[in-house]
Formats: sequence, C-alpha cells, structure tokens
Amino acid sequence: MDRRSFLKNSTIGAGTAGTAALAAPAYAQGNRTLTLVTTWGRGLAGVHDSAQYCADKITAMTDGALTVDLKAAGELVGAFESFDAVTSGQADMYHAADYYFTGQHPAFQFFTSLPFGMTPQELHNWYYQDGGQELHDELGQIFGLKSFLAGNTGAQAGGWFRQEINAPEDFQGLKMRAPGQSGEVFAKLGASVQNIPGAEVYQALSSGALDAVDWIGPWADETAGFQEITKIYYTASSGEPGPGISLAVNRDVFEELPTAHQQIIEQTARAANSWTLSLFVANNAAALQRLQQAGVRTLTFPDAVWDALGAASQEVYQQYMGDDLYKKIFDSYQASMRKSAQWIETSEGAYTRQRDRILDI
Repeated sequence: MDRRSFLKNSTIGAGTAGTAALAAPAYAQGNRTLTLVTTWGRGLAGVHDSAQYCADKITAMTDGALTVDLKAAGELVGAFESFDAVTSGQADMYHAADYYFTGQHPAFQFFTSLPFGMTPQELHNWYYQDGGQELHDELGQIFGLKSFLAGNTGAQAGGWFRQEINAPEDFQGLKMRAPGQSGEVFAKLGASVQNIPGAEVYQALSSGALDAVDWIGPWADETAGFQEITKIYYTASSGEPGPGISLAVNRDVFEELPTAHQQIIEQTARAANSWTLSLFVANNAAALQRLQQAGVRTLTFPDAVWDALGAASQEVYQQYMGDDLYKKIFDSYQASMRKSAQWIETSEGAYTRQRDRILDI
C-alpha cells in the first residue's frame, strides 16, 4: 500500500474527506479558498516573494474562484511541517524547497539541488524537456501530491563562516547549517550539520549555536543581516548551483478542480520559476557590492576543498542507489545534465568568455 492509500484509509484521510465534503457546496457556487503553507518566514527575501507571487497569480487568473490564502512558516504550521500538513489535508498546497523533505524520500533532493548538480538552465532543460517533471509527478503520487517546480534562486553562495576554510580539515567540528544532501556532504568532511528553518538562522549564527551558515546568496543574505555577525563570505559552493523551489498541491484537491484551474496552477508555477530566478539574479550583484563596501571579505574555497567535496558527494549518492526510484531519477538527471552542459559549454560558454574578454567584464 502506498502512502496515499494509507492516508485515505486512516483517520486523517477520513477527516480530509469530511473537509472536502463540507467545502463542496461553496465550491459548486464558484468559490474556494486554498490554504498555501510555506517553509519561509514572512518577508524572507526572494523565497517568500516567490510564494506570494504564486498565491496572487492563481487568485487573479481564476478571478477569485480560487483564493489562495498564504500562511508563512509558523502561522499555521512550522516550516518543516508543511509537507505533512498538505499530505494530511490540513493545508491544500505548500511552497518549499523539496530537499527539506528527503526524510520522506531521498529523491526529493533532485527537485531542489543535488551536490555538484545542475545550474538553473540545466535543471529547466531536464524538467521540461527530458522527463524531470514526469518523475517529479511520479514521486509526488506516492505521497498524494501534485508537484511542480515554481522558483529558482540561481547559484547559491558557499555561505558565512566565522573562520576561513583553507583545507578540508577545517570543517572538522564546525557547527554548520546546510540542508539536504549538501549537509550530508559537509558531515562527511567532519562538520556537525544542522538543518534549521530560515527564519531561525540569524539568531543561531549570532548566538554561536552555529559557526557557519549556508543560506542563499548576496541579496537574501544581506537582507537577513549575516554581515552583521561575520565578514567571511564564500561566494560559490558545490551544494546548490541552481536550486529549484516546488509548489505542491494535495492530489485529491487538485483532481477535484476544473481542468482550467489545474492549468492555471501549473502555468503559474512555470511563470514563478522564471520570475523568481530573475528576481534573485537581478539583485545579487548590487547586494554583493554593498556587502564588500561594508567590509565583507568574499572568498572562494581552494581546489583541495572542492576536490574533497566532490569525493564526499559521490559517497552520498551511493548511499541511496539501493532505492529504485532514486536511482531511476539519478540516471535521468545525470544524463540530461551531461547533455546540456556539453552544448552550453560549446556555445554559450565560448561566447561569454570572448564577450567578457572584449568588454572587460
């Protein structure tokens, strides 16, 4: 029995069915409110904006027939409780980074970012052209979800550190916030890894509960205020080269909707994917310049650290290859990434190298 069947036949499932039955008369009159929970605190730069974009567009494009009521992390359920809230029917939708839910299934990692994985363009190629969306749907079905990519932060920074990282050994004993399999990679290098919600990260770094923080990138990080605590900032990392954000709908709720409303949700997610990426990329350069002017030292990891991260990533992948669905998605992901990377390097990569040389960018 899959988890969806279990939920339907459990007390929770029965409660969900009752809720749907009570909502039906209102929906028959042409109006329905969908509760959207997120893993983001209200106002977290970029990620909360992306969730709000989805809520506003769905509401507007259905002319209010679907009104999406956004509940930020902590307003209805905690950040990491959003998955269970939607699968149980307590909420109708979530907006989140799916790698927060690898405890449910390790394959959720692919729909955010795999260590040494895809750039945003490569992720979009796989998702929309090479079967990624269908695999996301296959995974979601196990948990009674209809899932879509609905945002991307662009390449994320390596993070904020209280001390420089000059060798792999410098991760030993480091208390670090890093989610998903990226966190598992740092743990293999000896870090003490914690995965805490974004709204709690500043306080944890400020209090000394953390020595290092992997958050997003210059704009979101500046808004969060990490530069007030430490001035050591690594601007690139292997963990999240182009992480996606997902919009997932309780599958029973989704299947009750008219086809036009289903299409509006799907197309809103696609639009949010592009809109969110442009939001982050457009703001990052100016934010990085402000951080540097405020005394932040922008550094890159030495090659020995990159090599150690690469070797640890391979070990992490192998831990999950015994799961058939994980391996199926991994093989699809890797094949698409290699194909896209070869063409992008040959075409766009060659062009940008020459453009930047000529224009001195």
